[in-house]
Amino acid sequence: MTDKKNGRRAVVIGGVRTPFVKAFTDFTKMDTIALGVAAVAGLLKKTGLGHNDIEEIVWGGVILPTTAPNVGREIALDLRLNPACEGMTVTRACASGLQAITIAASAIERGDVDVVVAGGSDSTSNAQITLPQKVVHAIAPLALGKPTPSDYISVLSQLAPFSDVLPKQPKIAERSTGEVMGESAERMAKRNEISRQSQDEFAVRSHHRAAAAVAAGRFDAEVVPVQTPDGKWVHADGLIRADTSVERLAKLRPVFAKDGTLTAGNSSSLTDGAAAVLLMSEEKAKSLGLRPLAAVTSWAYTGVDPADQLLMGPALAMPKALARLGLRLSDMDLVDMHEAFAAQVLSVIKMLGSSAFAKARLGTDKAVGDVDPALLNVHGGSLALGHPFGATGARMVTTMANELALTGKQRAILGRCAAGGRGAAAVLERAA
Repeated sequence: MTDKKNGRRAVVIGGVRTPFVKAFTDFTKMDTIALGVAAVAGLLKKTGLGHNDIEEIVWGGVILPTTAPNVGREIALDLRLNPACEGMTVTRACASGLQAITIAASAIERGDVDVVVAGGSDSTSNAQITLPQKVVHAIAPLALGKPTPSDYISVLSQLAPFSDVLPKQPKIAERSTGEVMGESAERMAKRNEISRQSQDEFAVRSHHRAAAAVAAGRFDAEVVPVQTPDGKWVHADGLIRADTSVERLAKLRPVFAKDGTLTAGNSSSLTDGAAAVLLMSEEKAKSLGLRPLAAVTSWAYTGVDPADQLLMGPALAMPKALARLGLRLSDMDLVDMHEAFAAQVLSVIKMLGSSAFAKARLGTDKAVGDVDPALLNVHGGSLALGHPFGATGARMVTTMANELALTGKQRAILGRCAAGGRGAAAVLERAA
């Protein structure tokens, strides 16, 4: 969070997202740039802002295309925004979308810019499968030079035996530990005594709340339809299960360990999608006659040891963001937490309510506070909606900004974990 001595404040004018759909379904032929273009185009249409009004795009992503990794700039070019519109891309694993928004807010507070689009996208369907380094090292001289027949024979001899030259299945594993995130979450569930029953109950609640939000039209203002390259229009999220139940989820087998508690039902799915948020300085919004939804007033990032509790970061980042405002968890009207796994959210909640955790990890004698289930993820979360890695942070900001403006509630805190043992948090306040 930055110093606000100049009195400038970054406000959220609006936000939209594409429908979130399961990987390898409707958006298979749309890469992360195309999804980002769809979201930003929808945002400009909704807000009525001109293509020459955007000063900068800050974009978050995790699965970046190797030939065009600066997705933010590519979006600006594809939409034919003012050529002077700067575009940059940031990656902080699953916190990338939130990182993009807080970078934009910081730039606005400093006075560097007045109008920024920030958000993120990811297409798991288009994750690139890389060749083993043994193959790359062997064939690179052929691709970069003028090979002779003897060079090809030399390469074949280097590749033998051929059992280890086939492309490997991509794994979202920690480089430092070798564990995939689900395995780390399994260890957290056991350590924090999070039962399978409680995880399934949490997942069902996420789906039911998301389904209720759809039925009530709560997402109508934020989800924009997308036309695929095949000409099909996609209007709605594809992962929400209104009819799911604890009994149904109880039948699913553990995914990450034979005796584990994490299943496909209480873990987030591989998802394609994008989300974009329009931020401005308060002064600029006033001059344009635009009414802000909320202000981004505080944020914090932190790290934890990936070998300890990989996804515990929010329990450290959330109190940090609150402390910067002199506020407590009890001052929050809404709490929105990224649901990578039900076990992860429940573990974080348990630690927020633990005085022993506060003393050991935060240096205080008093617990951060208990999270009221009625205030937590009021319209569901990633378990139901899906989780396009770079987009989820912007999706959360959009939903919470809309909720504050619609209900008249004052404050919301967002918390999220990320690969690499990181935690992120942000506080939104309803704009006056």
